[in-house]
Amino acid sequence: MKASESALKFVILLGCVSLLADFTYEGARSITGPYLSTLGASATVVGVVAGFGECIGYVLRLLSGYLSDKTGRYWTIAIVGYLINLAAVPLLAVTSSWQAASALIITERIGKAIRTPARDTMISYAGQTLGSGRAFGIHQALDHTGAILGPLLIAIVLWFHAGYALSFSILAVPAVIALSVLVMVRWRYPDPEAFEVAEPVPEAHKLPNVFWIYLTGVAFVAFGFVDFALIAFHFSRTAMLPPVWIALFYSIGMAASALGSYVLGHWFDKHGSAVLIYTTLVSSIAAPLLFFSGFLFALVGMVVWGVGLGGQVTLMSALIAQLVPGGKRGMAYGILYTCFGLAWFAGSALMGYLYDISIGLLALTSLSAQLLSLPLFWLAKNSENKGV
Repeated sequence: MKASESALKFVILLGCVSLLADFTYEGARSITGPYLSTLGASATVVGVVAGFGECIGYVLRLLSGYLSDKTGRYWTIAIVGYLINLAAVPLLAVTSSWQAASALIITERIGKAIRTPARDTMISYAGQTLGSGRAFGIHQALDHTGAILGPLLIAIVLWFHAGYALSFSILAVPAVIALSVLVMVRWRYPDPEAFEVAEPVPEAHKLPNVFWIYLTGVAFVAFGFVDFALIAFHFSRTAMLPPVWIALFYSIGMAASALGSYVLGHWFDKHGSAVLIYTTLVSSIAAPLLFFSGFLFALVGMVVWGVGLGGQVTLMSALIAQLVPGGKRGMAYGILYTCFGLAWFAGSALMGYLYDISIGLLALTSLSAQLLSLPLFWLAKNSENKGV
């Protein structure tokens, strides 16, 4: 089998694991905002829980990325992370307080934190054969396909008035299948580093300067990106959408993210980091559309939100694969996600607070923060071309 064919199959199979995993936890995340609300949580609590979950789920990736590079045990770290990540979701079915539900929501994010740098590093090796944009684009497309199907299933369950408990319980099925497929992929591809076909380069003692410029820009994007839990809370509180439609909207956003990831990944291989600038410009208008309009514009806003979400993950992952040597990619991914998570937490907590004060101020903060990233991305692009 040709190296490119083997690498493609590896990316697709690992993408199928992510599809099933996202089916599980994104299905749950499509209703965690309204669910916390039924348990007595306020908008501020929803914003803080969502933000803190993302924060800890990103900050811990620094340690996970370091351990991945230090030990080279990518599979062990990834499998442990998936176990924690997926086991937390069905347990939400037996919670009776927002505090207990919040703890499980955060635990699920911790599991994702453990597995992500190791998984992304393995994909980056395959990307040296396929093209970084293509490898991460395919993976994210499959990943977000699961994020489409999970909320759709939850929407069906809620349509029949089965309630939140059954919604969370039924997600145990894709969780078990995901873990089974993961073990099979581990058995079939025990050494993903073998996909690396680039000529060996001297190991750098530090990450390139351009990485830090991109990182600062990403922090502004993360700070301004509104978490879906707060969006769903808004839809529920204003009665703009019933619970079934809230889950469907999330599924639509994930569909836009899946298609956007695939397309933007291919464009990245052709046009480079300029794609990141255009993607950020488009995604910045999501908050005004989602919080200041009726059904139709909110639907457009959900599509824009999804494209931005998928595009940022795909493009930054591909950029790191190109900018950073293999032996330091786990750490680079960990640093990226840690910075992203801290900014996401700060932004989510602030937006939850602003929602209770002024929705207009919330939308302005989201728009401004993302637009502030554009000069940094432009500077990084020019520095990249100069080899800084």
